[in-house]
Amino acid sequence: MKEHSLYIQRCLQLAQLGAGNVAPNPMVGAVLVYNNRIIGEGWHQKYGEAHAEVHCINSVKPTDRDLIPQATLYISLEPCSHFGKTPPCSDLIIQEKIQKVVIGCVDAFVKVNGSGIEKLRNAGIEVVLGDWSKECKDFNKRFFTFHLKKRPYIILKWAQTANKKIASLKQHNETERLLITNELSNRLVHKWRSQEAAIMIGKNTALLDNPSLTNRNWTGKNPIRILIDKNLEIAENSAVFNKEAKTIIFNQQKDTLKENLHFCKISFEDNTLKELLSHCYHLNIQSILVEGGAKLLQSFINENLWDECRIVTNKDLIIENGLSAPLIENAYLEEDFVLLNNHIEILKPTQF
Repeated sequence: MKEHSLYIQRCLQLAQLGAGNVAPNPMVGAVLVYNNRIIGEGWHQKYGEAHAEVHCINSVKPTDRDLIPQATLYISLEPCSHFGKTPPCSDLIIQEKIQKVVIGCVDAFVKVNGSGIEKLRNAGIEVVLGDWSKECKDFNKRFFTFHLKKRPYIILKWAQTANKKIASLKQHNETERLLITNELSNRLVHKWRSQEAAIMIGKNTALLDNPSLTNRNWTGKNPIRILIDKNLEIAENSAVFNKEAKTIIFNQQKDTLKENLHFCKISFEDNTLKELLSHCYHLNIQSILVEGGAKLLQSFINENLWDECRIVTNKDLIIENGLSAPLIENAYLEEDFVLLNNHIEILKPTQF
């Protein structure tokens, strides 16, 4: 089993190379091993294109092709068994006459969910499921949350001063944008944007900061921009309406779709966030980075609708008159690190 664990770890390393490019599909890696020698490797590289198993088998050198039936195939996630944008990978494994497959975890997608394993076993293939299930599921936490909870994976993010203020206050309690993050953590935030399907803000953040919400300081795609604007108060010349990324505006006035601009009408009655996330689920949005403001972030916290929280604290900055950061409880610290004068904390919920 130690040997199996080594190759499953390699599968996860390969799968990570597809981050940001394969959603709403899961990240998957595959390794083909003969007599403790890797003869093929592959990963799912882009949504709609070939899966990890295909790339793995295609990578085998011509001189090693005759070894494929005698080799063991390691996959971080159960192979698909249905026709989607690509043919079933389980059929390919059977076709290649591979006799042993080691799988990281079962696929939660309703069209797979054990049927890929069943098809392999019915074909006489030995299937091994070890104790890597939790690690492999955590690796694809967005995918599993989406299919099991029927909503996107929610990441809350904010930056705060050393005394936990996220904006300064002017007269009449009006907020003023405050520069908290440094150059390095700002680049990290843009990397985070590139890894998620969508980014969300509320109306007040759009009015105050006029953000474009694009990925300018990192490589990769722009996330879908989600704006909550009940009464459509944001001007059409605001940065969030530029054509650099698709934008969805949840509102109570109209429901239209034109090119990259989608006005999505919802009720804004009880359980607004659950209604909103249900729409996102049906729009196939697998993950959302919620960047503010404080009221929106606190609403997610209060309703236990979050999976991860990332807080950037400027240890050198203290302001006397400021807007307090959201209050988060029932959470544990999973990871923390320092980038110059910024302390980054990654929190996870403890009770749900």
